Amino acid sequence: MNNPAILIAEGDEILCKDLKGRLFHHGFEVIEALDQTSVLRFFQAGNLDLVIIGSFGDNSMDGLKTVAQIRRQDREVPLFLIARNSSEALVIAALRAGVTDYFKWPVSYEELIASVNRNLSYHKRSLSETGINEPMIGDSAAMREIKAYLINVATTDCTVLITGETGTGKELVAELIHQNSPRHKKPLVCINCAALPESLVESEMFGYERGAFTGAVASKRGKFELAEGGTVFLDEIGDMSPYAQMKILRTTEKKEVCRLGGKGAIPINVRVIGATNSDLEQLMEKGNFRKDLYYRLNVARIHLPPLRDRKEDIPSLLKHYISKFNQRFGREVEGFTEEALDLLFRYDWPGNVRELKNLIEATFINLSSWKIALMDLPKTFQRRFEETEWLQEKERDRVLSVLFATKWNKSKAAQKLHWSRMTLYRKMAKYHISSSQ
Repeated sequence: MNNPAILIAEGDEILCKDLKGRLFHHGFEVIEALDQTSVLRFFQAGNLDLVIIGSFGDNSMDGLKTVAQIRRQDREVPLFLIARNSSEALVIAALRAGVTDYFKWPVSYEELIASVNRNLSYHKRSLSETGINEPMIGDSAAMREIKAYLINVATTDCTVLITGETGTGKELVAELIHQNSPRHKKPLVCINCAALPESLVESEMFGYERGAFTGAVASKRGKFELAEGGTVFLDEIGDMSPYAQMKILRTTEKKEVCRLGGKGAIPINVRVIGATNSDLEQLMEKGNFRKDLYYRLNVARIHLPPLRDRKEDIPSLLKHYISKFNQRFGREVEGFTEEALDLLFRYDWPGNVRELKNLIEATFINLSSWKIALMDLPKTFQRRFEETEWLQEKERDRVLSVLFATKWNKSKAAQKLHWSRMTLYRKMAKYHISSSQ
């Protein structure tokens, strides 16, 4: 199969070249357009799978003119906008003009590539065909249990709630569930609930009819309709507004959507997967998350443990990412020195697997040896590690002080520290504290 063809419309030659290189490395065919006339000429020639529009001047609104011209000819092709001067007004204007995804400059290439991959799947290209998806790495007891449960969940057409800290791989799990489900030949449509302005909830999620508001020159299908027969992934559902929660609940219960400005309901057949790094139970107690929506989503529950709780998976993760970046950068790095490896095991990884991956990629940039030593790690990481070590020393001293003050009465010590007894026990185990001290 031919590689997906992506048109880059960007007036800045340096930015265009950088973006082209990133996309080409991920297996995409890339076409450059340095002016608006070229954009329309390439687009009219056909065979484009996705268009990325930057700026042809200092005014980020210029890109919207190109979006409008393309949308007059094609309502479905994925269109990305990269804005140099972002504002809420521009976001709203862009989405209403038909932009599929919006990025503020400087752009995160990792997020951009992930979004390209997702949106190409809407045009019936699977994640495996572009080679961007990641395997689920780890052989710890916790990960083996999750993998086994994940396959059972995938084949059972129920709603799923994925929880875990930022960087633990919630989106990856959603992709794996979709890929291994009977719906895998249909789209996986991802919605970032935290990034969607409340004013656009209805039009983006459920679509709109022509004339529904100023600028609605044609009807547009919403995310739920685009996912027909497939899966809708609601990322960061804990950040949804009460209004958005109510609309999602109604949609999942009725299995239908009502377009903005429409006169009737449209039946849909989609599976819903939600994910959050928030404590939904705590949000419910505070009245910030609907209980009925929680119970609707929480049928199959998958909790991803933080990397600090499965450090035995670090060697497998390091091996995977070193192999990946060796291929990308044309290197032959074999691994880490014992000193550097010891540091990685002592670090608590607050950013989880994503932080580890980014660290290795950053290390490869200036690496000249075949083994990664402590001095090769980015200076920012070395400083962060030293600060973490210092904070942990302070916390250990505090725990010991309170235990001595309460004569090792763990219930009283936990109260003084404002922790649960289980948290105290975990901290004691972490810092190797015993009553014999």
